[in-house]
Amino acid sequence: MGILDFLKGEFIDVIHWTDDTSDTLVWRFEREGHAIKYGAKLTVREGQAAVFVHEGQLADVFTPGLYMLETNNMPILTTLNHWDHAFQSPFKSEIYFVNTTRFGNLKWGTRNPIIARDPEFGPVRLRAFGTYTVKVADPARFLVEIVGTDGEFTMDEISFQIRNIIVQEFSRSIAGSGIPVLDMAANTRELGKLVGREIAATLAEYGLELPELYVENISLPEAVEKVLDKRTSMGIVGDLSSYMQFQAAEALGREGAGAAALQTGLGAGIGMQMGAQAGPWGARPGAQGVQGAQPAAAPAMAPPPPPVEHVWHIAENGATKGPFSKATMGRMAADGALSRDTHVWTPGQDGWKRAGEVAELAQLFTVLPPPPPPPGA
Repeated sequence: MGILDFLKGEFIDVIHWTDDTSDTLVWRFEREGHAIKYGAKLTVREGQAAVFVHEGQLADVFTPGLYMLETNNMPILTTLNHWDHAFQSPFKSEIYFVNTTRFGNLKWGTRNPIIARDPEFGPVRLRAFGTYTVKVADPARFLVEIVGTDGEFTMDEISFQIRNIIVQEFSRSIAGSGIPVLDMAANTRELGKLVGREIAATLAEYGLELPELYVENISLPEAVEKVLDKRTSMGIVGDLSSYMQFQAAEALGREGAGAAALQTGLGAGIGMQMGAQAGPWGARPGAQGVQGAQPAAAPAMAPPPPPVEHVWHIAENGATKGPFSKATMGRMAADGALSRDTHVWTPGQDGWKRAGEVAELAQLFTVLPPPPPPPGA
């Protein structure tokens, strides 16, 4: 190798970085044992910035473009070295290329539950997770505050710290937002913007910015979610007493034998309600004044509705029997198959009761037969 080839190898005259990775934030231009030639070409591609560090001091920052490294476009480096405009000698300086593109689809999430005060449920524990996008906004500050002298700095080395900042500000924002837990799902976009604004100043101190922050999910503890599901079910059911009657009616329908009797009882109840709503004036509209000149007589009172026929179930030895009509229950009482201590139930009754405690059935045990006829009669 000739002396010209040796000298040519000693000087670097083309400086550039082609990133073939997907997670590199900073890459130091390797120039071990080489000096940078005065007038060398520096290529900074879109999405990059080049930062010169001379003898441990931050010097010039170059944005995307093609540069001839001369004293007129390296003002800080020229000042640090006390160069004049006639300077044409090689020089040594560390060059760091900084990736200024967006790094997206980064994950964040709460490791532990967040305690928040809900206006409806009181203190609750929440968990949340989502994604965010980050980029280097100030390459020089990022290099000084975060990278230092690291020759290759990746996104994994800073993502953990960013996640901690997001979770901290998210916890504080949730605690002070006053948004009810049930409304948070409809306000995830606003929460993301709120947290993004809160952490902007902190990230700016590192030379970073957060263009996007998404809250994908906010959840309650599993036990609380189960209670909430029950509360939702109660809201769908509505009137609990009506729902219990409906359940009892379905149970009777499934037993088969009591379906017809139940329909008879329900029909009688509906007829009673219709009669009460119609009243004495609503039975025959237009009937008044049929006799012409005769004075209108007082309307006849409608007869009372027939009593509702109850059907009864009997519980014996852990099994149920029935349904039975009241007449059948009377015959069973006379035959001894039904006693005061027998447990009975009818739709609308609050649980099982002893037959002697039910007024409608108690009279079955108080009716005595007439005295026997005299002998020879």
